[in-house]
Amino acid sequence: MINTNEALQRFEKLIELQRSRVQAMKAQGDFVDYSSLDKIIIGVCGGDGIGPVITHEAERVLRFLLSEQVAAGKIEFRRIDGLTIENRVACMKAIPDDVLAQLKECHVILKGPTTTPRAGDPWPNIESANVAMRKELDLFANVRPVKVPSLGIDWTFFRENTEGAYTLGSFGFEVEDGISLDFTVTTTEGTLRIARMAYEYAHKNHKNHVSIVTKANIVKATDGKFLSLCQQVAAEYPEITTDDWYIDIMTAKLVDEKRRRDFRVFVLPNLYGDIITDEAAEFQGGVGTAGSANLGKRYAMFEAIHGSAPRMVEEGRANYADPCSILRASVLLLSHIGYQEQADKLEAALDKCMFEEKAMTITGRNTGCTTEDFGNYVMQTIESL
Repeated sequence: MINTNEALQRFEKLIELQRSRVQAMKAQGDFVDYSSLDKIIIGVCGGDGIGPVITHEAERVLRFLLSEQVAAGKIEFRRIDGLTIENRVACMKAIPDDVLAQLKECHVILKGPTTTPRAGDPWPNIESANVAMRKELDLFANVRPVKVPSLGIDWTFFRENTEGAYTLGSFGFEVEDGISLDFTVTTTEGTLRIARMAYEYAHKNHKNHVSIVTKANIVKATDGKFLSLCQQVAAEYPEITTDDWYIDIMTAKLVDEKRRRDFRVFVLPNLYGDIITDEAAEFQGGVGTAGSANLGKRYAMFEAIHGSAPRMVEEGRANYADPCSILRASVLLLSHIGYQEQADKLEAALDKCMFEEKAMTITGRNTGCTTEDFGNYVMQTIESL
């Protein structure tokens, strides 16, 4: 607990920190052109709990799909350990320095789930490794697709990754008289780049509808700014229908069987994006079936969207963990680095294995197949396509 003067000093430092971040955003160059690289380095970072198990399986499938490129030296896989909660706590850093250095040597990263301490946990209160990685590598766009053809669902969410309520999550404090404060941040540069990425995606992929999701009627300064700037970008794309929704009613409309078929692309701040994409994933079979991309200009990270499931490890069930989420993320990775044919094959195989054929099922227990068995099933399906 601190006094008011110290609180003001801390707040001033936070503002200066954000000013520096904005200047860094303005100084950035263009996106990496993967086709111009002699070799693409894919870092494989297992994380915590079931993370190493499912990430290993995704690496196996990727190596299978990219075997020719690996043999020719065009693709290199690098194993990056050290992002476990034990190692992070020992360093008292969200990402240990040596791990961060290894991550920065890669072009793209395939990442397993990591544990974020919460109140009541035995771990100290260190920042989320995901949040830290997104900030350190400036992975400003979290892209999560959800597709269920039988329900008419074809959604792609563009969640701003480096601002909003999460970016300063470890900087909140309690002042005297028992008042606790957290902070949310919206910048012009940060909002314009996520909005432009969403609209460019919609334009290039012939998606005719973009929905902006905020709570701008209540959170007027930050959400209001986000909405206004997204609408400015929308004006540059008159061929795309744009509407805006408040986050509470949008969560309801996603379960509206008639209305949800109209939605295609969403752009929204960090916290709302985290909540609504988990809801959306349930239509596809749960968070265990959905992957996500975290994109910046220099780096990109692809991950499962679920947690590290420490209980599965404690109960000896890690080898029954569902790898579908990180395999879906691998589809996004392949597409991002320019291997669209391989991405299409993996997506088609996953659709067949998860929704159509279902010759093997993952239950998380010995009532279903193992993680490795399912990986083999996916690779066999790819060969049969």
